[in-house]
Amino acid sequence: MSRHVRVQVHAVDPILRAGVVSHLRPRPEVRIVPPEDPEPVAVAVVVADRVDDETVRLLRRLRRDDVPCGTVLVVGDLDNADLVNVVEAGVVGVLRRPEASADRLVAAILSADRNEGTVPPDLLGRLLDQVGALQRGVLGPRGIAFNGLAAREIEVLRLVADGCDTTEIASQLAYSERTVKNVLHDVTTRLQLRNRSHAVAYALRQGFI
Repeated sequence: MSRHVRVQVHAVDPILRAGVVSHLRPRPEVRIVPPEDPEPVAVAVVVADRVDDETVRLLRRLRRDDVPCGTVLVVGDLDNADLVNVVEAGVVGVLRRPEASADRLVAAILSADRNEGTVPPDLLGRLLDQVGALQRGVLGPRGIAFNGLAAREIEVLRLVADGCDTTEIASQLAYSERTVKNVLHDVTTRLQLRNRSHAVAYALRQGFI
């Protein structure tokens, strides 16, 4: 028996939700689950006219759920700032409403279930432009890469992971002990980590060290 992807459809406007549900219900690849169903789902589809504050709050709530799911956004209008906001909110698929045929929507849902993204080519180009501008104008001048860590922060965390104390790290990297402490403080504060052990665990999980 083929596997059905459990899907919930969310929308502020019940008419928008009903339209998407009617598109999806006949499809054998998916099983529509009511929003009030407590059981976890694989993919959430959010339908909106535009990306307003209420839509962003809904997207973030879905990301914060105990059992997170892939999120596909079907939206009428999307500008550059909206695109960055929805990506930050955890959306993995974006479709414009006029282009959201049943086939395209199911394809986006199946991609989200595999943790793969779906973005129209022109939106992807705009997103890459935004990412490049962020790196050039904000992160690059501060020595920070998109992984959230600067090169010297990774060096310090690698030595912490090797069991070195502050004095040993300072000696190996030709830093002052104050600089080492400042680096660790900056990392834990910026990434909201509890202490240096938590910072090392974060770096290991992300594959930075």
